Amino acid sequence: MRENDKSLIIAADLSHAIGLLTRLPLRPVPFDETRPIAASAWAWPLIGAGLGLIGGLIGLVLASMGAGPGICAGVTLAAMMMLTGALHEDGLADSVDGLWGGQETSRRLEIMKDSRVGSYGVLALTLSVLLRWSALATLFHAGWVLAPLIAVGALSRLPMTILMASLPNARTSGLAVSTGRPESQTIVLGAAIALIGSLFIIGSAVIPVAFWIALITIPMAVLAKAKIGGQTGDILGASQQLAEIAALASLAAMAT
Repeated sequence: MRENDKSLIIAADLSHAIGLLTRLPLRPVPFDETRPIAASAWAWPLIGAGLGLIGGLIGLVLASMGAGPGICAGVTLAAMMMLTGALHEDGLADSVDGLWGGQETSRRLEIMKDSRVGSYGVLALTLSVLLRWSALATLFHAGWVLAPLIAVGALSRLPMTILMASLPNARTSGLAVSTGRPESQTIVLGAAIALIGSLFIIGSAVIPVAFWIALITIPMAVLAKAKIGGQTGDILGASQQLAEIAALASLAAMAT
């Protein structure tokens, strides 16, 4: 392994993070094939913040053209889903289908790996979109959009890194296994970037937002450990979705 691969931060981490979390065909720095993808976890909040920024700007352009809060919220959500390829939404649907659709661990994992979406998954996706749309529409109505979306984008990626480091892999292969497990200092750096950055962006509102994210992430981790023995890529995606819902709902409540 090359010496720079042992560094906490290298430029290639941004390429890994962009390639993993988005569908953007961008590689602004050389892509290092020898460095574990998990080493890029510190940058995941940065990527999330960028996605929130892009989605928010699109929504604000529509708002400046006279579109109502509901339309702006819907288009903003659609833009962010396109940017990620609905990666996290897919994880939510597969996780709910598997965790509630099987009686044994092996069957639950089998269901989660199936590309087809069951009734539990459809209901979970519907509720996720509706809850986020409602919260975003409230934020558009209040005229407080860009800062919340940037902060939520960053903070909602933290549970993925924490669950990846704290829970064992539920499978012996798959995305979570190939990604690897981030080191503790990588998690700490990512958390510092997300929390301190959000503090500057939304001020003290970061405290209740972080509280609600933690409150929904801990039961998610306990449930995943109990039902499938650990985490998978789908579980990580589901944790981001739940964190985003909790964060947007918390900020919408403050805006009213």
